[in-house]
Amino acid sequence: MVDVGILGTGNLAVTLGSAWAAAGHAVAVTGRDRSHALEAAARIGAGARALTPDGFASGTGVVVVAVAWEGLVPALGLVGAGAGSLAGRTVIDCTNAVDVATGRLRPTSGSAAQAVADAAPGAHVVKGLHLFAGASWPYRGPADRAPVVAICGDRAGALDAASALIGDLGARTAVIGGLSSARQLEEVAGFVMRIVASGHNPRHAVPDVDPALPPGARTGG
Repeated sequence: MVDVGILGTGNLAVTLGSAWAAAGHAVAVTGRDRSHALEAAARIGAGARALTPDGFASGTGVVVVAVAWEGLVPALGLVGAGAGSLAGRTVIDCTNAVDVATGRLRPTSGSAAQAVADAAPGAHVVKGLHLFAGASWPYRGPADRAPVVAICGDRAGALDAASALIGDLGARTAVIGGLSSARQLEEVAGFVMRIVASGHNPRHAVPDVDPALPPGARTGG
């Protein structure tokens, strides 16, 4: 079992925390507002704790960042990330950095995940879980229809830790590359939003491809 620390107190933080607590993990939350952190911990239940920002890093193992893009760097600063408090930790970045009105990725270069890596020197950053709404978890349907969560990162151990936690949500993982792949992964959220805004289901906007086919047959090349 893992000590999961969630930076953020909103609906995604509560949903993920509740699923992980139900799976037996120790969960702690923190945020700018102590009362919001206490409320989030109470909603998660199962012994979840509300930590003060200055005690967050020392009281957690894997860190999950579940805050809005606008508050990302300030939230990391709140827990001392710039001073190396998260160095050596697996940090899963769930930030959805897409402008809802246009579907465009807000960072003009790089990615939100790279912003996390820059603001938290030494952290082992993994991008993932930004594409699925909080209501998606936990998944309890047939295993062969479980959601596939695409992740990327530079450290094998961090990718393994993220995959294990995602598995506890009932999902499967697909590692798509190193952290340099994060921008491509984050831009998918904008694509999904644009499809939904056009009145269609994004599940029907990508081809149904059998991964057992040869590469050329998969793409039509």
